[in-house]
Amino acid sequence: MYVILGAAGKVGQTTATALRQASLPVRAVVRDAAQGAALASIGCEVVFADLHDQSALDRALDGAQAVQVLVPLPRDDAQPADTMRKTIDVTARVLAAHRHLHVLALSDYGAELDADTGITKLFHHLEAALREVSPKLTLLRSAEHMQNWARVLPVALSSGVLPSFHDPVDKRFPTISAGDVGVVSARLLRDGPSAAATRIVSVEGPARVTANDVAQSIEKASGRPVKALALPRDQWASALAQGGASEQHAQLIIDLFDAHNAGRIDVEADAGERAFGTTSLDTAIAAMVASANGR
Repeated sequence: MYVILGAAGKVGQTTATALRQASLPVRAVVRDAAQGAALASIGCEVVFADLHDQSALDRALDGAQAVQVLVPLPRDDAQPADTMRKTIDVTARVLAAHRHLHVLALSDYGAELDADTGITKLFHHLEAALREVSPKLTLLRSAEHMQNWARVLPVALSSGVLPSFHDPVDKRFPTISAGDVGVVSARLLRDGPSAAATRIVSVEGPARVTANDVAQSIEKASGRPVKALALPRDQWASALAQGGASEQHAQLIIDLFDAHNAGRIDVEADAGERAFGTTSLDTAIAAMVASANGR
């Protein structure tokens, strides 16, 4: 049995789908019935558990051989870092009682760094916590998701300007479609645990891109002229606040993009393996534009 924590998300759904297509048993862990309907329709066993509920998580792992761990950063939370760390700690306590499991944890590029990386530093904490309790551990470090651009897509479509925290807008950075992360994760789960103590795999898309490339992809998909514009750093906090981010959440994002723009968020040198998704930026953006237009 393969258990998928956070199965309702883009990555979790794709992992579950890939495993089911291989006729493998999947237990999808979600928060409520609405999230579970699509997963049940593809043959998953659906169980309900809050990621802060240690007893429920423990039951969800009963009889499993492997688990995919996704600990999300809560978006509507005044103290998102504290909440995510608590979730990580609960997850680690549960996994400590299931040391036989192959644990695949979804992490981030840059997670080896222990300071000044914002959101990514929380994945450093995740990796450290799981190394302590999971002898059969795979860390799947992902580049940022192409789907993150959906948050500013309405602005780009309405104004013709794509605001970017990536600065300069002609600097290449790694990115990947979320679905491709799930496909690679399913393959690694099927591989089973590594002979080494911890297997590290870094995954990104077929080509590195720039913010200019993102703007061009939006232009192609929408038929409207779009230009990327690096948002001045002194406007980041207000822009994030207008988007609904709490002060602490905004600071995590600011710290992350400071690290990105300094060239610190990338594949760890001389560590682990590389994997590559197949979905192009044009394909991912076209799907987002179609969704935004109600198609």
